[in-house]
Amino acid sequence: MGIKIKSHTPKDIVIAIVRWFLIIFFAAYTLFPLFWLILASFKTNFEFLTGPAFAFPAIWQIQNYINALTVAGLGRMMINSVIVGVFSTVINAIVASLAAYCISRFRFKGRENLFLLFTVGILVPLNALMVPYFVIINKLGLYNTYGGMIVLYTAIGIPMSTVIIRGLMDSIPMEIEEAAYIDGCGFFGRFFHIMLPLARTGIVTAATFEFLTCWNEFVFANLIVSSDKLRTIQVGIRYFTNQFSTDYVSMYAAIVISIVPSILGYIIFQEQIISGMTSGAVKG
Repeated sequence: MGIKIKSHTPKDIVIAIVRWFLIIFFAAYTLFPLFWLILASFKTNFEFLTGPAFAFPAIWQIQNYINALTVAGLGRMMINSVIVGVFSTVINAIVASLAAYCISRFRFKGRENLFLLFTVGILVPLNALMVPYFVIINKLGLYNTYGGMIVLYTAIGIPMSTVIIRGLMDSIPMEIEEAAYIDGCGFFGRFFHIMLPLARTGIVTAATFEFLTCWNEFVFANLIVSSDKLRTIQVGIRYFTNQFSTDYVSMYAAIVISIVPSILGYIIFQEQIISGMTSGAVKG
């Protein structure tokens, strides 16, 4: 039996060329700004302002990264971001998981309308709610505290987390939970011992998005915190700019430092993120 070799038609060749052109174009569109940022972070301010954009630095300035960590107190701000991000992520995952479980598993009047409210919450621009958020946080006495940032970040991430987790819980067969109910397993027993382990992919996906949101958010961190001791890393980056001068290269070094955890987080959890986003997409 001979081996059949598939011949490529002119149409297949054109499609392949277009496909690879788009892949290379979007890869370059994404990576070139990052490449420029990294190069700029190792230059002097004079080289940055006078030299070609993509030229390599004459001498690689590691001092820029030292300045970013010491002069602006970026280390302390990173700790603040981690504290706020971790607590917000944990609370968000618990609340969103309970909400998704109730909407997915219980039948009650207005169930889909309630879920629609969570979906609408994703579409509302967060900047449009700056004044209400500020007033509420201030009235609660949480202005300029860790608690204010944690409560706010937990709340703004609940709609997205609930939608993601609910999509995965819907794909879990009801028979598993019904068998546990017959054996006498209560609400919290079914939730913690059955649904959470089976829905862990969706929970990890939602938690990853929540932590990255907390880490990269600037507007609300700048709005509800005024103390230098509580500022997060994104707020700290702007302190390289003042009224009379700007230390561009140290600021770019700070930006590089700030995006490293986001990249590492995605690399570590990319399989869970992709799986969690697609697990509930197809049923049957």
